[in-house]
Amino acid sequence: MHYAILPLLASLATSSVAAETVLGAYIFSRHGDRTAKSTPPANLTDLGYQEVYTSGTYYRNRYISSDATRKIWGMNTDLVKLSQLTASAPIDNVLQNSAGGFLQGLYPPVGATLGTDTLRNGTSVTSPLNGFQLIPLQVVTSGTNSEDSAWLQGSTGCANAAISSNDYFTSSSYLTTYNNTLDFYKGVSPMVNRTFTSSQTTFQNAYTIFDLLNVASIHNSSSNFQSADLLTNETFYQLRTLADQHEWNLAYNESEPIRAVTGSIIASQVTSALNTTISGGFKNKLNIQFGAYAGMMSYFGLANLTAASSDFYGVPDYASSLVWELVTNATFNSSSLPSTNDISVRFYFHNGTTSNTSVPTEFPLFGTGVSPLPWTQFVSGMEAFAINSQAAWCKACGNSTGTCSSEALGLSSGSSSNSSSGSGSSSSGSGGMSKAVAGVIGAMVTLAVILGLELLVMLVGGLRVVSKKRLGGTGAATGNAATGTKA
Repeated sequence: MHYAILPLLASLATSSVAAETVLGAYIFSRHGDRTAKSTPPANLTDLGYQEVYTSGTYYRNRYISSDATRKIWGMNTDLVKLSQLTASAPIDNVLQNSAGGFLQGLYPPVGATLGTDTLRNGTSVTSPLNGFQLIPLQVVTSGTNSEDSAWLQGSTGCANAAISSNDYFTSSSYLTTYNNTLDFYKGVSPMVNRTFTSSQTTFQNAYTIFDLLNVASIHNSSSNFQSADLLTNETFYQLRTLADQHEWNLAYNESEPIRAVTGSIIASQVTSALNTTISGGFKNKLNIQFGAYAGMMSYFGLANLTAASSDFYGVPDYASSLVWELVTNATFNSSSLPSTNDISVRFYFHNGTTSNTSVPTEFPLFGTGVSPLPWTQFVSGMEAFAINSQAAWCKACGNSTGTCSSEALGLSSGSSSNSSSGSGSSSSGSGGMSKAVAGVIGAMVTLAVILGLELLVMLVGGLRVVSKKRLGGTGAATGNAATGTKA
């Protein structure tokens, strides 16, 4: 995203009453600045490390510190209590390292005083690195190596999602933009011809071309940035606008919800985690997950956040974060906790690194124009598109082998994964999709993997298109033919 987040709609009540208490929160964050996707393996840069650490520090000041602005009820202030915190990231260098940097800001070293234990024999042992706190990171294999994948659906393992996204490349919307930008990308070619051939330098590779030049504009010296004079502010803006359009249409389509499968999984994980916070007596208070921008964009579409601001059509910047807060105005104590009837959810988004001078903005979910949403209304809205079990995922994705086989799903020979619902809450043992289930899902093989590899080859191998016109707003005005929306 390349904008300043708009203020919340005037009709939306944003101020918290004095009695409001934050009971828990779920943070979904993008990684920090990294090297380019087109030159794998991608790695978190020092700038990226600083970005996520700064964001982690902000959320410490928001939720954890003794003088936190929205302190989570009962959250440990200095020494981390692992039962209160769950952190996760896929198997990916950039995402896991980003999570680690964020957690260092969230719970920094505690110094020699708090970081020293006295043993029975009287010996004092001080923790290394000035009381550095070790916080385990759960592994989510859904999204494995997503930062090395040029294909947006390349790490989902969902066959139907990949097919749906691939259909965009034959749509009239795509073909119109592709043809109208031939000359524009021809003019860009001198800046990227060490990485992309002339036939690859087209709208087909809009995001990876922008990504390469974005990285170069941040890190490359003039001597290492070929034809840098061609990257004017206007050209860079058009590259970014085209990348936004390209990725939005691969991440979401109103008439084909399966295209946004990652957003459906995020919805299930968030709802399940917050429900666990409530049902567990608010012991597990803070959940943090790191993921790629694709999941964010999919969720934006499914949750109709574009009704609150058209800015949600854009690719979120590095270190962007989504936050769902559990809040209550009820009077309660540890022996008389608030019921779900007294609990609501506030949703916040921040584009880029959060800090004390750049804070998250509250937005209404599901096109309601209302925030916070009562818990039951929030759950109903999320479950309208959440995928809550492995069997439901298999059915929605059209996968039937590997971990989607009847044997793997524990079905009888006469059963099929198609008997499972594709969305909604499960009141049985399947419950909401856990991170472990999402990990299993991310390991889908056979057809989904083969198809994903074929699509990756097609995209990176690219059509040869040499640009013919200077775009001048075409990319921003051309939308998804199925939805009529503008990217």
